Amino acid sequence: MDVKICELDGNDKKMLSEIADIHTAAFKGFFLTFMGKGFLKLMYKCYCKHESSNILVAFKESNSVGFLAYSEDLSRLYKYMLKRHFIGFAWYSMLACIRRPKYFMRLIRALNKPNEAKSEDKYVKITSICVNPNHNSKGIGSKLIEAIKTKIGSADYKYILLETDAEKNEAVNQFYLKNGFVLKSQIVTHEGRKMNEYIWSVQ
Repeated sequence: MDVKICELDGNDKKMLSEIADIHTAAFKGFFLTFMGKGFLKLMYKCYCKHESSNILVAFKESNSVGFLAYSEDLSRLYKYMLKRHFIGFAWYSMLACIRRPKYFMRLIRALNKPNEAKSEDKYVKITSICVNPNHNSKGIGSKLIEAIKTKIGSADYKYILLETDAEKNEAVNQFYLKNGFVLKSQIVTHEGRKMNEYIWSVQ
């Protein structure tokens, strides 16, 4: 059966729970995963509610199998998150930092990151794209990429931007190259993590 792509309804608690589970299964050991399911559900709810952000969900036989989160203004999105849901994020962050105190400064840096680089061009940044591991290699990720390209192609955007690990991540890097992205630059995070920055320009 064909994959169907729909925008996520931020009021759909069941779907928010499902995409948090997909994130957890696809990104084991990652920082945001460690923050916990409650944090993920609240974060992705904010993507749906924010006027310049959203989430595309892939369905196969009525089951959610993957999603793509994006924003055209991460700085405004993060400010929206903290303004509307400060207590919720503070609670989940406190629980995570109790389990691993060194994550406190990393969380602060993550919240400040969208302010580090500004561009006058109107663009979309993909912040998360993942597929349920049970449905990998079935073209679902490419369908999500195709959907976001179609969506922004009809608006006044210049390009799509994303980041992914540069090392021990060959399959993912090849995936973006296969889907028309071009390596723009390589950056190193404060934690020493090498990241590839990819761009897809609107024709």
